[in-house]
Amino acid sequence: MNKEELAKIKQKALEEHIPIIMDDTLEVIENRLKENKPNRILEIGTAVGYSAICFSEFLNKNGRIDTIEREADRVLEAKDNIKRAEVDDKINIIEGDAVEILPTLNGMYDMVFIDASKGKYPFFLKESLRMLAPGGIIFADNVLYKGYVLSDYNKHKQRTAVRNLREFLAELQSNESLETEISEVGDGLAIAKKIK
Repeated sequence: MNKEELAKIKQKALEEHIPIIMDDTLEVIENRLKENKPNRILEIGTAVGYSAICFSEFLNKNGRIDTIEREADRVLEAKDNIKRAEVDDKINIIEGDAVEILPTLNGMYDMVFIDASKGKYPFFLKESLRMLAPGGIIFADNVLYKGYVLSDYNKHKQRTAVRNLREFLAELQSNESLETEISEVGDGLAIAKKIK
């Protein structure tokens, strides 16, 4: 991996206010990946490819990342970034809406990273669980959503996203096949390991 290019990709994303994974959140995930190097990762929400590039460093030899992005301009930028970071042999971008794409996928993944439309997290969870290998981990970013999810927030603008994130967290915590923790790192990170 070309670390110099990765630093430039990060800098540009920050300057253009493109949401990318926060450093402290990335560190928590990277520490888990160092312990158990995954063969296959599924990422829901590519943006400019920054997190996928970071995760690619921890793949097993011949490991692969499938990442889904619906915005065409982001797909083009992500492809360019992944090439510049010299990891295009490890990352496959699937262009389109994750709601339509996920049901068509049938692979098994050791890790799933959810970082897309907050209102769709319950659907993403259902699809992720179907493809999560035993011992695999789901990481879901921004689950506390500026603190709204654990407060009595009920303003109209974000109401659906907040309600669906609450539903997502309730499903994670009540699922007996998962060992779940919610970390307050970044904007909230859910970590759910498949134990059954």
